[in-house]
Amino acid sequence: MEQEKATLKRLRHLPRLFRTQDVRKVAPHAAVFLSRAHSNGYIERLARGSYINSFLKGMPGVEEVACFLKPPAYISCEWALNRHGILLQAPRVCTVVTLHPAVGRNRRVTYQGMVIEFSRIAPRLFCGFTHQDGVSMASPEKALLDVLYLHGDLPAHDELDLDRIDKDELLNLSELYPSTIQNTAASFLPPPEHLTR
Repeated sequence: MEQEKATLKRLRHLPRLFRTQDVRKVAPHAAVFLSRAHSNGYIERLARGSYINSFLKGMPGVEEVACFLKPPAYISCEWALNRHGILLQAPRVCTVVTLHPAVGRNRRVTYQGMVIEFSRIAPRLFCGFTHQDGVSMASPEKALLDVLYLHGDLPAHDELDLDRIDKDELLNLSELYPSTIQNTAASFLPPPEHLTR
């Protein structure tokens, strides 16, 4: 009973999402503490060295977990397009763009029935997102460019509402990308007025 109280007391000092190094600040033997807390159902393991303080602080959403796992990171591609109301189809994969080197299919994490997938991007392209409540999300324009850059093509065109895209912002951001991406992005823009007369 005393041991259980001590475990819960230490867990109160940890955030909802935490890493092994956070545990070392509150428990002298981190590995033993984590093993006991996990076997008692107080915490859940997300990935190697990453945990959820689930018993005391509840389960975070997919987006919060996605941004936590491989910082610095932001959510992009189809997931972000869906969140902004541009992609009508609900994706099953949450694409996380990161500067972290450990990416690829074998680094995927499944959480709450969703797949979290990590893609590495050049530092010059690590922009175009906002941060709120522990979640960094690409702007609609950045998400569209990231889909083209990372996946090579857009999802089903009939599932896209491109009227919500800020055309000037899309052009400005596209200048950071290779010319093939710039040309594809420009093809989403309406033709100049003198051509439509």
